[in-house]
Amino acid sequence: MTDAFAELAFLLVIAAVAGAIAVRLKQPLLIAYIVVGIAVGPAGFALVTSHDQIEVLAQVGVAVLLFVVGLKLDLTRVRDIGPVALATGLGQLAFTIVFGFLLILALGKGLVEALYVAVALTFSSTIIIVKLLSDKGELDALHGRIAIGFLIVQDIAVVLAMMAMSALGTGADASAWNVAISLTGRIAAAAVLMFVLMRYVLPDLLHRIARSQELLLIFAIAWGTGLAALGEWVGFSKEAGAFLAGFALASTAYREVISARLTGIRDFLLLFFFIHLGAELDLTTLGAEVWPAVWLSLFVLIGNPLIVMAIMGGMGYRKRTGFLAGLTVAQISEFSIVFVAMGISLGHVGVEALGLTTLVGLITITLSTYMILYSHPLYRTLAPLLGLFERRRPYREIAGENPASNEPQPEVLVIGLGRYGLRLARRLREEGLHVIGVDCDPDVVRRLSDTGLTVRFGDGHDAAFLDSLPMDGLRWVISTLPDLDSNRVLLYALAERRFAGEIAVVARDDAQGAQLWQIGAPVILYPFRDAVDFAADNIMAIVRRRSQAE
Repeated sequence: MTDAFAELAFLLVIAAVAGAIAVRLKQPLLIAYIVVGIAVGPAGFALVTSHDQIEVLAQVGVAVLLFVVGLKLDLTRVRDIGPVALATGLGQLAFTIVFGFLLILALGKGLVEALYVAVALTFSSTIIIVKLLSDKGELDALHGRIAIGFLIVQDIAVVLAMMAMSALGTGADASAWNVAISLTGRIAAAAVLMFVLMRYVLPDLLHRIARSQELLLIFAIAWGTGLAALGEWVGFSKEAGAFLAGFALASTAYREVISARLTGIRDFLLLFFFIHLGAELDLTTLGAEVWPAVWLSLFVLIGNPLIVMAIMGGMGYRKRTGFLAGLTVAQISEFSIVFVAMGISLGHVGVEALGLTTLVGLITITLSTYMILYSHPLYRTLAPLLGLFERRRPYREIAGENPASNEPQPEVLVIGLGRYGLRLARRLREEGLHVIGVDCDPDVVRRLSDTGLTVRFGDGHDAAFLDSLPMDGLRWVISTLPDLDSNRVLLYALAERRFAGEIAVVARDDAQGAQLWQIGAPVILYPFRDAVDFAADNIMAIVRRRSQAE
């Protein structure tokens, strides 16, 4: 056990160094982790032998990843995806699968391998795209919202594909009819189970558990890994079970805080998945996959954006919107690698397919990252050539159609809805401002939601949770958090996100106000002092009126 612990510690040190280099080069960390896996594995310097321990951590990481994806698929959001996201997502999936399959066959691959790799080419990395768009402040832009919409379509598709492939099992002679009946029956049973849990069990159970956020986190991990194990036992896959576990919680008020708290755990465990992947790659087989990987990478980098631009142009969007949204699918994702790895475990494809998919992933993720980072200069260069992808009258954007929700944009965020925070939120709303509140007490959230106040459950000082809030249109962020450390984290997170609005923080007394000022709080509110001053002013006004009357 000591050797395994030492090896894991060594891996973390090497991964941290490689990750720092990747960040310096503006590259996603998963590329660095795969390279580390190759370097420390049998194909490299063979520095690590604790493969079983790393594999278990890798499997838990994949389960947590799919669980978090399921959390994002709130039924109300799925209904509101809009025609453009649905049409673009399905169109891109169909185009990539059909033409990718034909291209892979032309490259000399077998039917099953061609099918697996073609399906893998359709998935784009939600994690990477959301991070890049968030860093550029474009998540709430029109192209950002559309991109998130068709990424949801892709996420649903990858889970359905995993279910379909896992239903095939290892029985190569199973008829398509039997597989279809088996898959339909299992999906129907899973749907009934999910409906019962989501309707009658989970809401009340989560409400009780959420009184302790530490317990809520433990429950979420137990729920996700438990259903992952159950999914494999009933003949689906661990990935499908974990996804359904997340989906079952997606319509609850606690999904954002669970997702935020799981983000760091997910990233930590996925490190071991990509290291394990790199260690498992057989470099002797990769030489023959280089040119196929180059051709498939060009297909993904060029073909996927073109089909997105064609569909969006046909639906009445400007070429600029189509181009910026199309760049987000110019890559394959971690799901692609997970999908092909599952095919190996089922005995459907060989390790060559995984090597090919990984090479395509490394190439497309590396290049598309720079394409997204420098999307606007790239568009200015290519704009004269993109007129084919725009109608003479792009009516959807001219009409100002907004694929997002029609709810008014929040202007004020109040973090902490105790007596002072709640009174302040209500008073600002009475003045005509659109206010959104955040509180970590589920009872407060439930009670205030019934009064019409827009309230979210979560930790306002959680940097990951802030990403789930509509920050771009905010004019004020007001924190009533009681402790200095929480406010310090909040101020740092807002500065990191380049929040351009005003920030106010509540202080108990002058001493705490001085500390808040030192850590960068620009506006400080003193409820007790202001209340005393207000009361004193009122009393003195009454005294003066009575003195004058006498």
